[in-house]
Amino acid sequence: MTELLDYQPLNLYSNYRDAADHTPNIAIIQDEVLSAFPELGLEYTYQLSHEAILNRAYQLASLGVKAGDKIIIYKSSRFDTYLLAVAASYLAAVPAMISYHFPAKTIEVFVDRLEDPFILFDEETQEKVALVTNSSKEKQISIANLLKQPAKAVPQAELPKDQISYMTHTSGTTGIPKLICHSANSMGWRTKWQKTIFTKIAEKKLVGFHISPVHSRFNIGISSLMAMGFPMMPLSKSNTETVATMIGNHQPIAVETHPNNFVQWASLAQEQPEVFSSVRYYHSTFDAINNATMASFLKASEKNDPIFLQVYGQSECGPMILKAHTLDSLKTSDARDMGVGLEGLTEARIADKEGNVLPAMTDGHIQFLSKGRALTYYKEDDRFQATVFGPWWDSGDYGFMNEEGHLFLKDRQVDLIETIDSSLAIEDQLLDALDFLEEVVIVRGKEDSPQPILAVKPSREMNWDAWWEQVADLPHLNKPIIMAFEEIPRTATMKVQRLQIEKDLKEN
Repeated sequence: MTELLDYQPLNLYSNYRDAADHTPNIAIIQDEVLSAFPELGLEYTYQLSHEAILNRAYQLASLGVKAGDKIIIYKSSRFDTYLLAVAASYLAAVPAMISYHFPAKTIEVFVDRLEDPFILFDEETQEKVALVTNSSKEKQISIANLLKQPAKAVPQAELPKDQISYMTHTSGTTGIPKLICHSANSMGWRTKWQKTIFTKIAEKKLVGFHISPVHSRFNIGISSLMAMGFPMMPLSKSNTETVATMIGNHQPIAVETHPNNFVQWASLAQEQPEVFSSVRYYHSTFDAINNATMASFLKASEKNDPIFLQVYGQSECGPMILKAHTLDSLKTSDARDMGVGLEGLTEARIADKEGNVLPAMTDGHIQFLSKGRALTYYKEDDRFQATVFGPWWDSGDYGFMNEEGHLFLKDRQVDLIETIDSSLAIEDQLLDALDFLEEVVIVRGKEDSPQPILAVKPSREMNWDAWWEQVADLPHLNKPIIMAFEEIPRTATMKVQRLQIEKDLKEN
């Protein structure tokens, strides 16, 4: 165990190979066949997938991909996105993990920054790739074409441990996303954090998850699970029918997804609790989540003494602050309380905009200290350094710390509304109180007044009387705008694009 938790730099390919060598027959289960790895089917092993990854690496090499090359992976949101990144890392190419949501214009900005990289795409993104005007056609590789290439063996290549070896991107909630650069060393600290958390899982049973494969969280989670020999069930689809079938049939011990997906699945947990009866550990990815949502899932697995681990972090720093919830603790828990850092690896502080530390119970900028901090934003180092305060990183979030060192998140700094202390706290309160609502988002409306956007659960109707009764004692809110859950603009990781909503409101 000690050896497992020793710090080790993370090379994506080497980690995968070692896991396949140590635990070759561990299962990986899918909800659909992967277009880039059709030979694997719906259930396969570490070893079989490792062999397939080598074939894709050899095929990439036959198309000219080599050490140091940048390769944008821009395709449908499935597990093969990650497997292709592992194949690229075998060649010491640098995968840039890009969400399929982005339009061609955003890809053109990335092509400029990365100086005409390779682009790996599939049917989901081919029309957008065709609109990219500044990319060399011979560097555009469709999955269909990749699979036709010869797979002549080439040796593994490796980049220096402190060199950029992997890129993810910021959410894009505030404009063109920034490309976040990670090295083997920076990612190694994150896997040390993650493995420490995974040691708390009592048995090496199936772990199910639905996470965007381009999120920096994905690589850290997969690398750590594999190093520890866990069976995995990466879900491509988030619709409740698929989730009910896969989780109900395969009975994982742990489930992780984005907070907004938990919100989406909450009605399933309430109406068919047996789906989640096997789950003892829930884990939300890098964001706050409200108490009623957590309680729905904990109740569904009541017989297991379940735990809901809320993790708050950021792509630039990795997972940072954590808090474990039980049904008992939720009765008195403040949903804005994110918890504490992991001793020796991550911590937070509150500072003013100049980086001066503020006393307990004082609102200010949330700053993080993480050994796994990213290296820079590619070709935008000035923007990266603007939020660096020595070893500390300004998260862009706003909150305070109590006397016990617990971090309380109030809002994104860019989302602050003058007349409201915390729009996130009000959103939590309304979701907790009004069970017919699937989503509540409060943004700046006309004259910067607080504008609620609501999504009503498909099986329910809007209860206006209950709404107005609930908001009677709150600061003034505009009359809500009702939208379908799937119409609310979101990023790749299901974060609500608040600034986009505000822009749309001002234009209409």
